[in-house]
Amino acid sequence: MKTLIIFNREPYDNTDVTWNGLRLAGKLAECGHEVRLFLMNDSVDMAREVCKPPAGYDQDLSQMLKDLITRGVAVKVCGTCMARCGIYKNHPYFDGAEKSTMQALADWVIDSDKVLTF
Repeated sequence: MKTLIIFNREPYDNTDVTWNGLRLAGKLAECGHEVRLFLMNDSVDMAREVCKPPAGYDQDLSQMLKDLITRGVAVKVCGTCMARCGIYKNHPYFDGAEKSTMQALADWVIDSDKVLTF
């Protein structure tokens, strides 16, 4: 089963929405699902080395994303959003987070059994 998870929110937005989405991605991968992640809007900051947890937050979402990549989860990040979105505009994405396009997202949506958004 192929599951696509689309992230839209700023990684550290005073909620655990992104953290829970990453946790779900990990569990789905553990269950043998092919998991693909697409980051757009302000969530693109999660794929940047410069993004660090704020004081008092006990989870490093960028490290969680890197761990998923290491486990074989495909991660694509909106190329247009690189300059338009996030706190860290124009900072590069780290290795394993592929700069991508809306067409690639459309292709993934068409090819997925389930699509979730966070």
